[in-house]
Amino acid sequence: MLRSLLYLMLFAVCTTAVAAGSAQDKQRPPNIVLIVSDDLGYQDISPFGGEEVTPHLARLAREGVIGTSFYMTAPGCTPSRSSILTGRYPQRNGMYDMIRNDMVNYGHRFTEIEYRRQPESTLGMDVRERTLADMLKKAHYVSGIFGKWDGGRARRYLPLQRGFDEFLGIVNTGTDYWTHERYGMPSLYRNNELVHEEGFLVELEGREAARFVRDNHHRPFFLYFPSFGPHGASNLERSGIRPPQKYLDLYPGRDPKDNRTEYMATVSAVDAQVGTILDLLDQYGIAENTLVIFHSDNGGPRGNKSPGDNGPLRGGKGNLWEGGIRSPFIARWPGTIPAGTKTDALLSTLELMPTLAAVAKTWVPDATMDGFDMLPVLQGQEPSSRNEMFWNWLGTRAARVGNWKWVDIEGEGGLFDLTKDIGEQHDLSKERPDVLTDVKARWAAWRREMDNADPRGPFRDF
Repeated sequence: MLRSLLYLMLFAVCTTAVAAGSAQDKQRPPNIVLIVSDDLGYQDISPFGGEEVTPHLARLAREGVIGTSFYMTAPGCTPSRSSILTGRYPQRNGMYDMIRNDMVNYGHRFTEIEYRRQPESTLGMDVRERTLADMLKKAHYVSGIFGKWDGGRARRYLPLQRGFDEFLGIVNTGTDYWTHERYGMPSLYRNNELVHEEGFLVELEGREAARFVRDNHHRPFFLYFPSFGPHGASNLERSGIRPPQKYLDLYPGRDPKDNRTEYMATVSAVDAQVGTILDLLDQYGIAENTLVIFHSDNGGPRGNKSPGDNGPLRGGKGNLWEGGIRSPFIARWPGTIPAGTKTDALLSTLELMPTLAAVAKTWVPDATMDGFDMLPVLQGQEPSSRNEMFWNWLGTRAARVGNWKWVDIEGEGGLFDLTKDIGEQHDLSKERPDVLTDVKARWAAWRREMDNADPRGPFRDF
């Protein structure tokens, strides 16, 4: 009798503990997974009409929402990523240009002493800027970044000094996928130190991202996975990405040495890492408590020898046509974002920080935010609060106001109605001078606001 009573008491205690644990899990802030590909074209994944083999991104799209009018703040990686991390236009946060050394174009191989004096070693995001990781740390998230940082190589600019708890990846604009060298110099970091590791970079990034989920599935985590793929390989001695054969085998009808084939195989490599992450969320029973977002940092490279496919958009990486700044976008949060939906609402990376602040129920950094909480838009409950978007890139200008797009690229460009002309082929400047005047005036007002903002480095504070 006494033994039975003890068993009953023990069972009651265990049941209460399990129930308490379940209640805590339900109250736990949602996990956040932000996946950013590098130089991915608008039409380079299957959910957006691409021929690439991307079953896991297709699954993400089936189980979430696709955004067809999602914009970057620049057509190049450094300023684009600065806005992802800060929620602020690059003209406001000071990172409106590229942190790179153009001497690589002349085939110069640096010595270590030389490289320490180059922009990639000395410039970085202003230390007064607060990142997504800084923000989420206030909500007791553990944060990891695995992939391309591009926010400065000096120690004070590295991810662990910008709110992240773990890092493996490259810190500059590009590298070789196998040697992990740039200009002949090592570029792969683990936390604050340069390291040498064998393997294909996309798989190294994915391996660390998966480990991070395994290690932290029991608590709120922020996984930032800005993969280097499918960016072109960057080194002096080698050319081509040379992805592992298993990804090339997904395209049996194509020349494995073709530039486009290597690019497509690398997109599939990124997709495979996404699949591993999604499987782990299922394995640990946390998929319904995890917001997953996917997009690119800018458009794909476009040209006679460039592999990206930005169709049906005009232009690509490095210019302000739609192909350079509009990105494929997917978001999934089972039970919160309706599955199998699509939004054509005007949205941008400036919305990420306010959205993730709302999701995590935490503070927004004490700085002017240029975006808003877009979750109700992704849920189909509200229209977008964004009606306009502006760009200023290496002397070129562009604006989108409503469905009108104005482009000025060294005298080329014009005014376009994106509802009828997404390819920006028919200049309506002469037919609608009133609209052109209004859009240009709005751009000028935005530019004045940026100029009057608190100067931030590395480019605005000299």
